[in-house]
Amino acid sequence: MASRRILSMAVAASTAALVMGTTSAQASPPGTKDVTAVLFEWNFASVAKECTSTLGPAGYGYVQVSPPAEHIQGSQWWTSYQPVSYKIAGRLGDATAFKSMVNTCHAAGVKVVVDTVINHMAAGSGTGTGGSSYTKYNYPGLYSSYDFDDCTSQVSNYQDRWNVQHCELVGLADLDTGEEYVRATIAGYMNSLLGYGIDGFRIDAAKHIDTADLANIKSRLSNPNAYWKQEVIYGAGEAVQPTEYTGNGDVQEFRYAYDLKRVFNNENLAYLKNFGEGWGYMSSSVAGVFVDNHDTERNGSTLNYKDGANYTLANVFMLAWPYGAPDINSGYEWSDADAGPPNGGQVNACWQDGWKCQHAWPEIMRMVAFRNATRGQAVTNWWDDGNDAIAFGRGSKGFVAINHESGSLSRTYQTSLPAGTYCNVQNNTSVTVNSSGQFTATLGSNTALAIYAGKSSC
Repeated sequence: MASRRILSMAVAASTAALVMGTTSAQASPPGTKDVTAVLFEWNFASVAKECTSTLGPAGYGYVQVSPPAEHIQGSQWWTSYQPVSYKIAGRLGDATAFKSMVNTCHAAGVKVVVDTVINHMAAGSGTGTGGSSYTKYNYPGLYSSYDFDDCTSQVSNYQDRWNVQHCELVGLADLDTGEEYVRATIAGYMNSLLGYGIDGFRIDAAKHIDTADLANIKSRLSNPNAYWKQEVIYGAGEAVQPTEYTGNGDVQEFRYAYDLKRVFNNENLAYLKNFGEGWGYMSSSVAGVFVDNHDTERNGSTLNYKDGANYTLANVFMLAWPYGAPDINSGYEWSDADAGPPNGGQVNACWQDGWKCQHAWPEIMRMVAFRNATRGQAVTNWWDDGNDAIAFGRGSKGFVAINHESGSLSRTYQTSLPAGTYCNVQNNTSVTVNSSGQFTATLGSNTALAIYAGKSSC
C-alpha cells in the first residue's frame, strides 16, 4: 500500500498488497530463475495460457497473480484488495480455474506467487463476488468485531508505530494479528493456497502488521519455506522500517524504483555504477525490486509504460544488474487510475484491448534469459561516458551496453567474454568478440545491446 499518501480509496486500497518472503531470506526466490512476471489483474485462465506460451519459454521463474479471495463488488482494480472472505471467488476465477492455473504453470516450469491480503478486510457492507454477505467488522463464518484492532480511525502518523500497525489503512477493517484466532485463521487461508500447490506469497501492506505477528503466522504454514515477498515501503524517519522484516523473507525495496525514475528522467546513468547497497538499500540477498508496480505506476512515484524508452531501458538495466530479485510489472493501459482490467481480466491476446504485456516486450523478455545465464556473476568492465551511456559485463558470461544519449554512439568495448560470435538479443543482430575480449558496435539513441554466453546465433 502507498504508505505515506492519503490517497483516494482506490489508490490507497491498492497499497494493501502484502509481499511475503523466503524463510531463509535468500537473495532471491529459490531456484536458478529469479525473475517474476506480475500479471496484474489477469484472470487465472489467461495466466495459465501465458505460462505455457511465453513465461516458461522465456525463462521466467515465477508468475505473480492478483489476490484470489472473494472481495467487494465493483469494476475498479482495487476491489481485489478488499476481501470479504477467503474463498477463491473473485473476478479472476474460481477455485477450479485457480488450481488449473497452478498446475499448468508448473508444467511450464513456472512457479506461482499469490498476492495475499491479510492485514485487513473490506470496508462498507454488501454481498461479495462469491455471494457472501458482510458488514464492516462482521464477515460471517470468518471474523467478528472481536477480531479487529481497537483503533477504528485511519492511519495518520507514520512516526507512530502503534498508529501504523493498529489503526485502519484508508478505513479498511484492521485485523488484530496479535490474537491467536486471527493468526490461526490467516494461516489457514495461506495453507489452503499452499494446498493448491502455490510456491509463495506477496504480503500486501506488510508494514501495517507487526513483523513478529507475521513470523508467528509463517511458523504455522504447512510449508514454512514457501517464498515470502513483503510490501514494506521505506519512509525516511518513519517508525516502521523495511529491514525489520528481513527475518521473515524478502522485502520490496521501493527506493530502487524511485531512484531509477529520477536517474533515467533527470540524472546520469553513469551514477548507477554502484547502484544497490552502495546507495544505502537493503542487502541484495533480501531485496525484491521493480521498475514499477500497480500502485506506483498510478501514483506517479516511479516510471510506467507511458514513459517510453526510459521505461524500457530501466527494465533492461534492472534485469542486467545483479541486485535483488526483479519483478516485471505487466498490466493494462489506463487513463482513470481506478479503472479495472479490460474484459474483466480476460486476455485474448497481448497488445489488444488495452493489455500492455510488458513481460512480453522483446527488449524486456529477452533479458530474462540473459539474467538466468549470468546469475552469480559480478559486475566487470564497467564503462561510462560520464553522462548517459553505460556498459558493463557480468563476469565472463555476459555484457550489456545502454545508450541513453540523444544521439548514436560508436565505440569499442572491453569485455571478459571468450572470443566468438554472439547474438545481441536487443535487436537480433550478431556481435563478434575478438581474442582480446573486445567488440565494436554502434548503438542508436535510447537503445541497448546485450550478449551472453550460450547465445551465439539469433
